[in-house]
Amino acid sequence: MEIEIATIGGYEEVGRQMTAVRAGDDVVIFDMGLNLSQVLIHDNVETERMHSLDLIDMGAIPDDRVMSDLEGDVQAIVPTHGHLDHIGAISKLAHRYDAPIVASPFTIELVKQQIEGEQKFGVENDLIKMEAGETMSIGDSGNVDLEFVNVTHSIIDAINPVLHTPEGAIVYGLDKRMDHTPVIGDPIDMERFREIGREGEGVLCYIEDCTNANKKGRTPSENVAREHLRDVLYSMEDYDGGIVATTFSSHISRVTSLVEFAKDIGRQPVLLGRSMEKYSGTAERLDFVDFPDDLGMFGHRKSVDRTFKRIMNEGKENFLPVVTGHQGEPRAMLTRMARGETPYELDDGDKVVFSARVIPEPTNEGQRYQAEKLLGMQGARIYDDIHVSGHLNQEGHYEMLDALQPQNIIPAHQDLKGLSGYVSLCESEGYQMGRDIHVTRNGNLIQLVD
Repeated sequence: MEIEIATIGGYEEVGRQMTAVRAGDDVVIFDMGLNLSQVLIHDNVETERMHSLDLIDMGAIPDDRVMSDLEGDVQAIVPTHGHLDHIGAISKLAHRYDAPIVASPFTIELVKQQIEGEQKFGVENDLIKMEAGETMSIGDSGNVDLEFVNVTHSIIDAINPVLHTPEGAIVYGLDKRMDHTPVIGDPIDMERFREIGREGEGVLCYIEDCTNANKKGRTPSENVAREHLRDVLYSMEDYDGGIVATTFSSHISRVTSLVEFAKDIGRQPVLLGRSMEKYSGTAERLDFVDFPDDLGMFGHRKSVDRTFKRIMNEGKENFLPVVTGHQGEPRAMLTRMARGETPYELDDGDKVVFSARVIPEPTNEGQRYQAEKLLGMQGARIYDDIHVSGHLNQEGHYEMLDALQPQNIIPAHQDLKGLSGYVSLCESEGYQMGRDIHVTRNGNLIQLVD
C-alpha cells in the first residue's frame, strides 16, 4: 500500500497546523489551524467574514491547494485538540472535503462553535465524537483504522491520533506533555504508545511537535503549576486590595485551580471575557468540571463592565477576577484594564497574577511588554510565569522515541531554527537527516512507501 504525507501547515511556524496522510486511496487530514500571530498583526481583521483565499494569502490559515496533488479521497478530518492553531481554520476549509470531522467530545463542541460563528461558508460536515481509546475503520478497504490515544496538554480532552495501515502505524504526535498526575482527566497513555511500537509492522512514521526540543529535562506536571499558584495566592490572603489573575482561557485545569484558591483565601472568583466564558462554560456543560454554583462567567462587554462596577461597589478585596489578556492582546480584558478602559480601578500595590508564559513570538512579546508597562504605570505589582508548558521537553522526546521506535520521523510545529534541536536529539538516537528524519516545509509531499 502506498503511504504519502502532505505537510501542509505548521512546518515553518508555530500555528496553522495541517497534515494529510494518504494510505492507498484513503486520505485522513490531521488538524486545520489558524496562525494566531498573523491574525494579531492584522488586529482589525474579522476572520469570520473573510474568504479562505484571502486568509491563505495573509498566512493566517494553511494553503491546502497541495491537496490537489494527493490522489485519493479524504475520509476524515481529525483535529487533535481545541486550540485555535489546530481547529481555527476548520470553518474556512472543511467544506471543501466530503468527509466527517472526528474528534474528542470537548474538541467537537469547540469545533461546532467555530462553525456556528462562520459568516462566509456553510460548513455542513458531519461531526463525529470519538473518545480516547476508541478506534474506527477508515475507507472501504478494511485495512486502515483510526485510533485515539489519550495525551495530556494545556487543554482538556487532547488526543494523539494513530492511523493503522498494513505498512505500519502513522502516529501524529502534536501537542502533548508527559503528565502522569494531571489536575483534570487521565494521565498520558504511555502503555498504549509502547504497545503500538511493538504491534504488527511497528510505527512507520512519527510526526512530532518540536516546541520545547531545546529544553533539557522533562516538562513538569500541571500539579506543579497548581502548587505554585496555590503558594502565590495563599501569600496574598491578608492583602486587602485588588487581586486580578489571567491565564489561557482554554486551560480549564488552571482556571479550576484559580477558582478553588480564590475561595480558599476568602474571595469570590469571577470569569471575565468572551473566550473565558466560552471554554469554561463548555467544559462545565459537558461535565468535565463542576464549578461552584455561584461562579459568574461573563463574556459580553456590557456584562463584564457591570461586573467590574459591582466589584468596585462591593470592594475589590472581596473578589478575584480571572480575565483574558495573558498575552497582552489589545482587546482582551486585562489590556483594557491596563489602559483604564473599564470601571475596575487599579491602585498602587494591587496584584496581577500571570499564570501563563509569553508565547515566544515577536507580536505576543511586544503586546505583553506593553500591557505590563501600562499595568505598572497604574501601580500594579506583577506576579509572572506561574506556569508549566503543555509540550514535551527533551526527556519526554527521548521517552517517546524509545516507546514508538519509529522508522521515520517528521519534525513539526516550529520554524527551521526550532526544528534543529529535535533533529539533533533524533540523530543522537541513531536517526539520520535525509534518510529517516524528514525536515520539510509547508506544501511538500513525502512518499514513505511506493
